[in-house]
Amino acid sequence: MTVMEGSSQPPMSWRYCGNQLKMWRTQAGVTREELAKEANYEFESIKSMEQGRRKPTLRVLEVADQMFGARGLLIAANEYLKPEKFASYSQDFMRYEAEAIVVNWFEALVIPGLLQTEAYARELIGDHCPPLDDETIEARVAARLERHALLEKQTRAFTFVIGETGVRFPIGSKETHVRQLQHLLHMGRRRNVTVQVVRFGGSHPGLLGPFVLLETPDHEHLAYEEGQTTGVLYADPAKVSVVTQRHAMILRAALSPDESAKFISELAEEL
Repeated sequence: MTVMEGSSQPPMSWRYCGNQLKMWRTQAGVTREELAKEANYEFESIKSMEQGRRKPTLRVLEVADQMFGARGLLIAANEYLKPEKFASYSQDFMRYEAEAIVVNWFEALVIPGLLQTEAYARELIGDHCPPLDDETIEARVAARLERHALLEKQTRAFTFVIGETGVRFPIGSKETHVRQLQHLLHMGRRRNVTVQVVRFGGSHPGLLGPFVLLETPDHEHLAYEEGQTTGVLYADPAKVSVVTQRHAMILRAALSPDESAKFISELAEEL
């Protein structure tokens, strides 16, 4: 299984809505210049919306709906233009994560999403490149926080191994970082959650990049790897076996849960 690799194309909803906007405008005999003037937008902005390169705004849809006599049909499209909660390439992973009975997560540079505080998540998502609009940032922060409910399901097991850089490098203010470390300590006390740290020094497979291992309720084993613009979820036994072996090697290099808690606690006190 390999699913949801990254795509550079705009969302299909943008392209479909933009095409509808163009068709209604053409049928009504209205020029782009006229629509742009009435909606108080630049000509190029309207062109980008019609070509699906920019999300049609509610203002443009409302003005177009009235100008073209669409009787609410164009305005109705706004419901389908709301931002996706997750990057397109990660959506299949999110569905499997929601049902997984075992999650083994390794991150070298940042705190895993399921353990991020709101302030920490907002800093990471807000620094996205290219920049996200405010609506998308809010939707993605909310979605990340909603996923925290998975940790409440005590019959599911979660193991998080984090590189020292991830716990030492501050994301946001000093206060944000301290609260994030305290949150790690709090979550690590749950009987279904294990938090471990891999200290600086030495070589281990985690240097090749982050990954997540999942076990489904049907005991199917999956692995997920994510890069700059691509995420790959797969169930090929040979590939999953390789990542599982690497995870085991990383665990051997990591501090024990108690040692990790002590390290995180001392780091928080130093700040």
